[in-house]
Amino acid sequence: MNEIATPLADRMGKPARDNKHPNLRPRDASTLILIDRSKPAPQVLLGRRHHSHKFMPGMFVFPGGRVEADDKRMPAATPLDPRVEARLLKEVRTPSAAKARGLALAAIRETFEETGLLLGMRQTSSLTAPSSGPWAAFAKASVLPNLGEIHFIARAITPPRRPRRFDTRFFAVDTEAIAVREDGKVGPDSELVELVWLPIEKAKQLELPPITKAVLEELEARTAAGFSHDLPAPFYRMVHRRVMKTML
Repeated sequence: MNEIATPLADRMGKPARDNKHPNLRPRDASTLILIDRSKPAPQVLLGRRHHSHKFMPGMFVFPGGRVEADDKRMPAATPLDPRVEARLLKEVRTPSAAKARGLALAAIRETFEETGLLLGMRQTSSLTAPSSGPWAAFAKASVLPNLGEIHFIARAITPPRRPRRFDTRFFAVDTEAIAVREDGKVGPDSELVELVWLPIEKAKQLELPPITKAVLEELEARTAAGFSHDLPAPFYRMVHRRVMKTML
């Protein structure tokens, strides 16, 4: 485990709000970065959070949210790459293949709920996906998530004593994974009020949470290195009031 001694890590370690809350156990969460590598400079999708949100109001973020129980049970067209699954289960109290799948599937579900983009493969036969609940839109559109194309980029735990804490896994997938686009998910009364596609370098200049900047830098390095499943994923967390980084 290595301590991060950089200005970015300093910002990650300084609370932007009151840190005198009870020390909550972080909840599992997942985030997905859509990356368009067809451009000369790869572009990523970010959304601006509504200013009324208690968590990171007005900031640009990747689509994402908490893992739900149904995520583990949603069928997929392909399994996770074994290298991705193995890294997802490192430093986990109760590792299981179902947990790893649920983390990746949560990122796909949240991306649809916040952006209207269904990611996966169209099916010609009937699906066993739920016809009601958060995954119903995938069944209606005959789309199954394609987990084999999901890349694990990073993991980060919200520092202690914050009003909300998440153990977040950051995933990435190429825009070729977009199977269906549904309008009406983004707007002034939605969780994300706008979406932007930007080259990574320009995206880093937006109003971003510090961890989002760190993940963008990691993504930039990975795309330059070939965007392979063989690359390790950094794990950021606070230990003894210091931001630490472990490679998974």
